[in-house]
Amino acid sequence: MSDFLPTGIQLTYLVAASLFILGLKKLGSPATARNGNVIAAVGMLLAIVATMLDQHVLNYEMILLGLAIGSAIGAIAAYKVQMTEMPQMVGLLNGLGGLASALVAVAEFWRFLDTGSPVPLDINISMLLDVLIGGVTFTGSFLAFAKLQGLISGSPITFPLQQPFNLLLLGAYVAGSAYLVITPDSLPVFLAVVAVSLVLGVMFVIPIGGGDMPVVISLLNSLSGIAAAAAGFVVMNNMLIIAGALVGASGIILTEIMCKAMNRSLFSVLFSAFGSGGSSAAGGAAAGATDQTVHSIDPEEGAMMLGYARSVVIVPGYGMAVAQAQHSVRELADQLERMGVDVKYAIHPVAGRMPGHMNVLLAEANVPYTQLYDMEDINPQFEQADVALVIGANDVVNPAARSDSNSPIYGMPILEVDRAKHTIVIKRGMSAGFAGVDNELFYKDKTTMLFGSAKDMVSKLVSEVKQL
Repeated sequence: MSDFLPTGIQLTYLVAASLFILGLKKLGSPATARNGNVIAAVGMLLAIVATMLDQHVLNYEMILLGLAIGSAIGAIAAYKVQMTEMPQMVGLLNGLGGLASALVAVAEFWRFLDTGSPVPLDINISMLLDVLIGGVTFTGSFLAFAKLQGLISGSPITFPLQQPFNLLLLGAYVAGSAYLVITPDSLPVFLAVVAVSLVLGVMFVIPIGGGDMPVVISLLNSLSGIAAAAAGFVVMNNMLIIAGALVGASGIILTEIMCKAMNRSLFSVLFSAFGSGGSSAAGGAAAGATDQTVHSIDPEEGAMMLGYARSVVIVPGYGMAVAQAQHSVRELADQLERMGVDVKYAIHPVAGRMPGHMNVLLAEANVPYTQLYDMEDINPQFEQADVALVIGANDVVNPAARSDSNSPIYGMPILEVDRAKHTIVIKRGMSAGFAGVDNELFYKDKTTMLFGSAKDMVSKLVSEVKQL
């Protein structure tokens, strides 16, 4: 039995890793994402059970207590946190993952210090990398949470010589790490490098504006996985290495996809201090808007345009998320379909505040997956659409990205709603989007503005369409 146990644990790890990969594959589509999540969760359950059977686990009481507390917190959060607050929740989970990994390295260092055992070089390097990545992930994710939650300004925070200061901090960490490789039992130096890693996480996120938060969340998610993999090397656990590597790799791939969707490099996202942090909820004059004409309508006119159309493309944005209007949008779509209107949804990769934000919100409202179209698939269809209904989206539908070489969003792939026969934009006012630039779509002859809260306006459209 004692000979079989280690082999059985490793075989269980292999099965769990296979389930992780299968789960990730299914997460690539909204139609299979729920099953993918369940499959990956089963894999994690197997990995936890196998780890608890390991002979190195000595204190089952503390582990079970931690599981009970964590499960309770997770269950409460799942019920209490609104779908519109999921980006903040993801930020918190990324941060806690980084903290857990860093604490593994700290505990292992303390164990070597307490026993007086020599620290192997590979373990020492793994601990130092784990502290760096985990510390940066922890404080960076919590700062991203604070920006998304509105606890601090979403605008980029910069100061003179910021990058040299960051390089100085990184150099201090490298110097401290080099010293610890030579003198691995120096507690003050170890605590110093831990502190530096936490400061680096803050410095990493503060110069990044709200418009880049989807990319930052994706990157921090990747870092939390890499930190977990480093923790796996510290405690020599294959399952932790595999799981962390999968999260790290998928996060990097998603980050690259998000950057491509914004036509920006990861370097520019991290170091160009781009994005104003979002528009205000109340309307105001858009930046750069002077004497251009805006055509506004009321819900009755909007309902007539929608009800008598043959095809309507709905473009959801963060304004829909803030107003929690997804259920009203689904009701409007159902009503239009009863009148014979073909309804589709156009999803931009960076609409909202995290990857897949719009897909999650629409799934909550039971919008059929078959009606959701990615940007590449829906753009060729806008010319045949009678009406494009934009609900709270801004930068992702701005034609300046296509036509104005001086615009900071020039070259960013957009949803080409301006090619539809008519465009209705639901928005509180004329304020700019996350990028802080004026949207020339609002002033086009084929565009009409329906001013007000997304939920209120969509509800009024539903009421008016029913009367047609």
